[in-house]
Amino acid sequence: MIARRDVLKVAAASSLTLLSGRRAWASQPGAYPFSLGIAAGDPWSDGFVIWTRLAPAPLEPHGGMPMKVVEVEWEVAEDERFSRVVRSGVESARPELGHSVHVELTGLKPAWRYWYRFRSGGEMSPPGTARTAPAAGVATERVRIGVAGCQHYEEGLFTAYRHLGATQELDAIFHYGDYIYEHGPRDCTKRQCVRAHVGDEIYSLDDYRRRYALYKQDPDLQFAHAAAAFLVSYDDHEVDNNWYAECDQDGSPAEAFMMRRAAALQAWYEHMPVRRAQFPAGGQIRMYRRFDYGDLLRVQVLDTRQYRNGGAKQPNKQLQGCRVSNSGPVTMLGSQQEQWLSAGFDHASRWNLLAQQVMVMPLTYPTSRAAGRVNVDSWSGYTAARQRLVAEIRERNLQNVVIATGDVHRHHAGVVPVREGDLDGPAAATEFVCTSISSGGDGVERDPRWQNTPAENPHCQLYDARRGYQIFDVGRDLWRTEVWTMDQVSAPGGRASLATSFAVERGKVQLHRAT
Repeated sequence: MIARRDVLKVAAASSLTLLSGRRAWASQPGAYPFSLGIAAGDPWSDGFVIWTRLAPAPLEPHGGMPMKVVEVEWEVAEDERFSRVVRSGVESARPELGHSVHVELTGLKPAWRYWYRFRSGGEMSPPGTARTAPAAGVATERVRIGVAGCQHYEEGLFTAYRHLGATQELDAIFHYGDYIYEHGPRDCTKRQCVRAHVGDEIYSLDDYRRRYALYKQDPDLQFAHAAAAFLVSYDDHEVDNNWYAECDQDGSPAEAFMMRRAAALQAWYEHMPVRRAQFPAGGQIRMYRRFDYGDLLRVQVLDTRQYRNGGAKQPNKQLQGCRVSNSGPVTMLGSQQEQWLSAGFDHASRWNLLAQQVMVMPLTYPTSRAAGRVNVDSWSGYTAARQRLVAEIRERNLQNVVIATGDVHRHHAGVVPVREGDLDGPAAATEFVCTSISSGGDGVERDPRWQNTPAENPHCQLYDARRGYQIFDVGRDLWRTEVWTMDQVSAPGGRASLATSFAVERGKVQLHRAT
């Protein structure tokens, strides 16, 4: 496991390396190539992915890189001083992929911690650390996974990532999406603004690359990436607000939106530590994938955007250019992903985690919510698909399914009812909805508009509108979820506090408040 003191050592080394690199290039401002940091992701028992992108001038065309292939050296070691290097090599950073580098490591020890770094143009990157998963089927006592997402650059600082990255013994961090936001600068007279987007709303590949570069320069986000491997997904703002399938929120012609979507998904791949299986092709990405941690935990990362069909119409949504048909099955995941998920449930593990984006359990909102009392951009807009998911779980008599969700910028904890409308009846799965890193600004613990919401939603036990993150501490028979909140994200120095904890016993689809 990763100790807190070791994480802080890595962070300190990262800061020193980054600063010394910039000092070395002081006569050539902005020429340090690793300004976007480094990252690891998608851990298997024999390796993981390490990532960087060369960008000496991050917000300039092509990140300030020449339009040619550049060689990048990399090395992986068993110690933070890199005295025991176990893997090394050279990777080509290509202009076609924004000079990003994805190294898919193999041949490493299971359940083992490693350090990695890159070198190019005579400069060294900050170091990062990541841990491989335990080997399949091996008895595993504990796994700790952080949960975070919805990081609006304008509405708050990313201080929560500093606290999350310093968490003891993290095996991975699940990022549920909204890594970037796509729109242009907001009107700060109407909402809290801490800093501003560069440029207008983004449409082209170069636009998306520059937006990722803006976000990835954040030192707290870089800190978290250097501290643990990420399991990343995307939600809507990586492309356009509330997009799904071939539809955007503006009623654009499908042909035009699909060009934008292809650019957005390529940029997502270029900036995420994911495997070759996620390489963009034909304007699509297969984002859904799974990870096993010994015999303890199977993580299935879902894509709830790309394959939707037949859902309820979203209020105020223009659909003139949308080619999605209302014929055929109502689906959130698409038939192929549904079959893949069904097969994944047949694996023998003590816990099943569905890591996805939008709320599965039904939840009614205050009448003041702009989109209405039912969020049809969630599984509640696709109730037939939700019932099929529940049926898959019930058919196997699974009592160990936990769902991780984001999207709504609030902490919730509840259960997914077996029967539609029977909110306090038997449940099929437990669901933890994680709030945002910064989206929505500082927030409040008790939103006064939600005073009637608990009585209308007896299956949900938590309503907290502050910013923060969650920690899943998974044991063989007990799952504990820690809910962390920030006192502020509008100014530096925000403090993280443990707001509450929940416990789930294996074999019982019930929530118990632990603190």
